[in-house]
Amino acid sequence: MPDRSPSPSAAAPVSKLWSRAILLVDMNAFFASVEQLERPELRDRPVAITNGEQGTCIITCSYEARHHGVHTGMRLKEAGQLCPDLIRIPARPQRYAAVSTTIMAALQETISPDMEIFSVDEAFLDITRCQKLLGHPADIAQRAKQIVFEVSGLRCSVGLSGDKTTAKYAAKLNKPDGLTVIPPEEARQTLADVPVTELCGINRGIGEFLAARGVHRCADMAGLPIGALAQRFGNPGRRIWYMARGADPDPVHVNVAPPKTIGHGKVVPPDTRDRGTLLTFLLHMSEKVGERLRRHHLQAQHFFIGLRCARGWLGTRAPTRLPTDDGGAIYQLSRQVLRDHWQGEGIHQVQITALDPRNGERQLQLFEAEPVQQRASNQVMDAVNQRYGEFTLAPARLLNRADMPNVISPAWKPFGHRQTISDN
Repeated sequence: MPDRSPSPSAAAPVSKLWSRAILLVDMNAFFASVEQLERPELRDRPVAITNGEQGTCIITCSYEARHHGVHTGMRLKEAGQLCPDLIRIPARPQRYAAVSTTIMAALQETISPDMEIFSVDEAFLDITRCQKLLGHPADIAQRAKQIVFEVSGLRCSVGLSGDKTTAKYAAKLNKPDGLTVIPPEEARQTLADVPVTELCGINRGIGEFLAARGVHRCADMAGLPIGALAQRFGNPGRRIWYMARGADPDPVHVNVAPPKTIGHGKVVPPDTRDRGTLLTFLLHMSEKVGERLRRHHLQAQHFFIGLRCARGWLGTRAPTRLPTDDGGAIYQLSRQVLRDHWQGEGIHQVQITALDPRNGERQLQLFEAEPVQQRASNQVMDAVNQRYGEFTLAPARLLNRADMPNVISPAWKPFGHRQTISDN
């Protein structure tokens, strides 16, 4: 689809710098596009991505499928009725994460270091400081599109404005492969007739709160005092008030905060009452948490061990004797929690979370026996699994673990402790 925004030559003069310039890079049907790029037989055909071979819910789909009314979140059976030629492809989260990492690194290196990874297929870039070097913001946005194509072979849509909310709104106006420019001085007027619920971050609850006070479109926000939102929602409420006026004050968040927790959870077969099955799931999550702690040179001493039943969560916060990154030690806590808190209720989900991850390079306590053999064993296991795939080496009980594919966490980042493909 050709760009509908003004061409760079028709844009404002390069000498007229924007006081603030934010662009959002949004990949087009990202997972499906990766599959179509790497499998030529899928190009120009309706493709639906599902979570594994057994997945029945569509994660995303190609634009050819969308043309028939297929959309994200639709059940595969319903999608097949709309589009009989639909091709189901199991997701490959590791591959999508790798392509995303390449794209993000290229944008950060060639466009702007001031980048916020919003999701695996979206990134905000603050290009305010780049204008004297790279030119007018519209030229920079066009350059970003070209960089993405050069490093990945994929097309993206870009929205450009003076704040994050307006840039994100702009990016979805001309998809796929669009470039939409909303100059900062035009943002408020452009958003005036837009329903407030179309803005990123305004969920159903906030939308109902605003509707009850006569705010349906962004222009209606002028009749609502900012204090009404601040009193109900605090600082996020103040931000919402400015968002609707095309003046979102939220900066591009460059740094990823240190982890406050590190955890993994898994849905188990409905109403599971078999102790052996629960122990297998708990060992699976214990090893996942332990490996992730080791990978980022972290240890923890307090863990939440939880089992979800019909009436809520069973479990507790449990400590180890010393900070640990060993899945076996975490599993022993899990066995104890299962013994003390489970009375045979039907379980639907298990969760293990390290509550206080900290730098693992700590000084040993006096008379503390360093578990040299276990540490060496974990290092060998991690090296083998990194090379040949997750759980190539694993405790024997995990041979019976559930075959549920991993997914990309909504909080995924291409670098650091959030660079993790999780269980669902």
